[in-house]
Amino acid sequence: MTQAPHRYPIGIQTFSELRTKGYLYIDKTEHVYRMAHSDAKYIFLSRPRRFGKSLLTSTLHAYFEGQKELFKGLAVEALEKEWTEYPVLHFDMSTAKHVDQKRLESELGLKLLRYEKTYGANEKETETNQRLEGLIRRAYEQTGRQVVVLIDEYDAPLLDVVHEEKDLPVLRNVMRNFYSPLKACDPYLRYVFLTGITKFSQLSIFSELNNIENISMDEPYAAICGITQEEMETQMSEDLDFLASRLETTREQTLERLKDNYDGYHFTWPSPDIYNPFSLLTAFSKGKIDSYWFGSGTPTYLIEMLRKFGVEPSRIGGMEAMAADFDAPTERIESITPLLYQSGYVTIKDYNKETELYTLDLPNREIRIGLLRSLLPYYVQGEGLSNTMVAKMYGSILHDDMDGALRLLQDFLSTVPYCERTDTEGHYQQVFYIIFSLLGYYVDVEVRTPRGRVDMVMRTRTRLYVMELKLDRSADAAMRQIDLKDYPARFALCALPVVKVAVNFDSDKRTLKDWRIE
Repeated sequence: MTQAPHRYPIGIQTFSELRTKGYLYIDKTEHVYRMAHSDAKYIFLSRPRRFGKSLLTSTLHAYFEGQKELFKGLAVEALEKEWTEYPVLHFDMSTAKHVDQKRLESELGLKLLRYEKTYGANEKETETNQRLEGLIRRAYEQTGRQVVVLIDEYDAPLLDVVHEEKDLPVLRNVMRNFYSPLKACDPYLRYVFLTGITKFSQLSIFSELNNIENISMDEPYAAICGITQEEMETQMSEDLDFLASRLETTREQTLERLKDNYDGYHFTWPSPDIYNPFSLLTAFSKGKIDSYWFGSGTPTYLIEMLRKFGVEPSRIGGMEAMAADFDAPTERIESITPLLYQSGYVTIKDYNKETELYTLDLPNREIRIGLLRSLLPYYVQGEGLSNTMVAKMYGSILHDDMDGALRLLQDFLSTVPYCERTDTEGHYQQVFYIIFSLLGYYVDVEVRTPRGRVDMVMRTRTRLYVMELKLDRSADAAMRQIDLKDYPARFALCALPVVKVAVNFDSDKRTLKDWRIE
């Protein structure tokens, strides 16, 4: 096979374009039919950026406009018998980012003007809420059918200022005013669908609209956005074989690499494994596995918030939270959890029915490596860890040469300036955690044993390294602690040879001073 079986819709979010121009479309129309015929008239869905919310909204648009020909061969074709055409008002709020009050009101005015050219305007309606209400009424009267309102990325104008006491209330009031007619117009509305990243309760701009059904964590809609393992193996089967040939690996090895890098999302529990659609499709398009989703948006703000809340890199994963924690008011954020979850940097990995606690963790390798690369400059300033350095360290450990890896690390740390707070063992523990995690190995810190806690444990394919770190002491002192507390005994059943690594850091020179390996 010399040519890809499909064209891949990278950044294309219009359903009609996908269907008419031969792009790959993962069939989500059964979900669309279920949503359109559910008991709820007002529905909200939250998903991270670039997860397919806009394409889903566009699919609903085509469905409610009765564009039957676009759905030929899809699941909804066998379900829908009537194909009624409704007037649709579709507002994409992603165009209203980074705006002040004046520009936001202007942007909303332009969006309304587009539909006023179809359904007419009333010069007495000057405010955006009056114009929206007038539009809905006229569309209903002129067509004789109830109106469908679709609002994609409803929270986009507010995300930039969500933690600013000055600007948030101003912009929030503009948006609250704009959305306010939705309740008053209920008799004229067939369906209202909203998408966003933050849950609507958090920005409290729908305080009057108390009948919105939030389906974000509903099990039937777990796979409404993103791509499941089953969808990839069936609807993208030929694509998988083509990618395997480009990567020069087997189909099974390709699946394993895709899973490791892009899988692991769950938006409820239980849930099928969900792949990040943007990264997955980009990997198929480019024929290469790389960091696509993480690289498409620098999470500067997220990094700042992690620092503000004192969340150490090794503590980002494995957190527990109640469902209510995901809905904590963003304006008064007391925890990093809602931000990490809604942004897609952690996801649900387990659920305990008795305690109603969700376990949240990093979804996959792409996110883990991307986050740690972004965090490293806050622990080691300067040019950061070069790819060459990572590759050399990886090569050393791959050949069971921990001594060589530590020499490389010693040389590297001695050549770069440091951040503040370098006078604690904890700082160096986080530096080690980040760097060894960047090599792609399993790393854990503060691992409990019957006699204490091991500073760090790292597992490779051939060894399990038990590490003790000291600051301004000696490698011998670190090794004595490993032996005294018999840390290796805790890992006797791991089926890998256990290697003891004792490291001592020099706070003046800010690098490794000496080490012992046994």
